[in-house]
This record gives sequence, C-alpha cells and structure tokens, in this order.
Amino acid sequence: MNVVQPLGADAVRSRVSAAEWEQRVNLAACYRLVSLNHWDDLIFTHISARVPGPGHHFLLNPYGMLFEEITASSLVKVDLAGKKVMDSPYDINPAGFTIHSAIHAAREDALCVLHLHSINGIAVSSQKCGVLPISQQSTLVLTSLGYHDYEGIALNDDEKPRLVRDLGENNFLMLRNHGLLTVADSIPDAFLFMYLFEVTCAIQIRAQASGEELIKVDPKIIAGARANSKKVTRSAGGALAWPGLLRKLDRLDPSYRS
Repeated sequence: MNVVQPLGADAVRSRVSAAEWEQRVNLAACYRLVSLNHWDDLIFTHISARVPGPGHHFLLNPYGMLFEEITASSLVKVDLAGKKVMDSPYDINPAGFTIHSAIHAAREDALCVLHLHSINGIAVSSQKCGVLPISQQSTLVLTSLGYHDYEGIALNDDEKPRLVRDLGENNFLMLRNHGLLTVADSIPDAFLFMYLFEVTCAIQIRAQASGEELIKVDPKIIAGARANSKKVTRSAGGALAWPGLLRKLDRLDPSYRS
C-alpha cells in the first residue's frame, strides 16, 4: 500500500505560485485565529479559500487536524468536485465541502467561505427571532443577512440550490440550528464578518439573559450602517485589522506560515 507522505513547507512552496502561497498563509492564519477565539468545534467546521488564478481550485483544512495545528503547507487543494488536485495524505470533510462548493460555484466573489459551529451562533440560530437589532455590531450583520433552514448534516447535493438561494448576494448566512457562515472576496473580510457575526450573537444571548426589555435600533440607522462602516475603515474592511492580527499570531506561534 502506497501512503502519500505530507510535503514540507519548502516543497509545497516550490510547487505553487507566490499568490497561492500567500493565500495559504492567510488561510492558515484564519484557522489559527478561529482557534484563538475559541470558535472552533474540534475538527468539524471549515474555512475555504479560492486559489488565485484561472483554475477553480480551493484550499480546505485537512480533516482530522485541529485548527491550532493547521499550516500553509498542510492545506488540501481540491477542485469544485472535492477531488484533490495536489498530492496530500489528508482527506477533507465531505459535509464541509458540500456547503462550500455550492457557494464557490454560485458566487464569483466568494473567494473565502467561513463556516462555524460557535456556541453563541448556534444558540441564536435556534431562536425564531433570529438576529435582533440590539447592538452596533448587529446593524452591520443585518444589512446583508440570509437564513437557511436545517436539513441535517450537509451531505446531500440536493440541498445546494436551496443553500445558494437563501444566501443570495448576502455576506452573512445563519444556518438554522446549525451555525454561522460568512462569504467575502478576501480572507480578512470573511474573518471580520465572522467576528461581527459572533459578537452580535454573544451580545444577544447576554442581553436576553438579563430579562430586561431590549431596546431595538431604529431601522433607519441599520439602513446606513454599511456606508458608515466603510467610512470608519476607510473602505479597507478586514484588511485594516489583518496585519495586526498576523503580528499577534507571529508573537504567539508563527508556525502557521510553514
């Protein structure tokens, strides 16, 4: 039996473009940041990123590795059918790629898809009210939010059209009874969107626990939230915070770059 051995960082780097290697480093960093924020669910969620270039190839986590272990070279490169296009001893989570491949195929701007089973996210996803407009963070989420009803573990390709329909052109998708998902044209933006989504859910759960009547934000404020956010970030979005987040990871453990 021939067993494919993992390639070292230098070997992988020599076989991919500079743009792909940069994407790998950023995606590995995103996995580490999710772990650092305690949003991971052991090995059972996924972040995918499209490989720069004309091919429809994607990077995904090796199934079985903790997010805190993922490195640039360990990421698995697959096509839209989930088949490996570069040697790797690792498999991918089939349920994970059902969700991700559907969105990547339908949305040309979906260069990064981030899906989590965070505790706060699942708690809010189980509430009929969904996301409530009770925080500044929620106003940003509510400008671009869809909902998708739970259909069980995502193994059925028949679910893909409904998933794509419910996401629409939004950047945020609440998977009912399941978790949170963000879509963006960059890894930094997908991470920033998930940060806002998760914080929104955490605030909501805490506010509801107080038992006090909740004050809701005026819909007019929500309507202008996205434009105001662009002003605050100078239209840079997640890219404004990303270098600082990488510096933080480098201080803690720079092995994600290998």
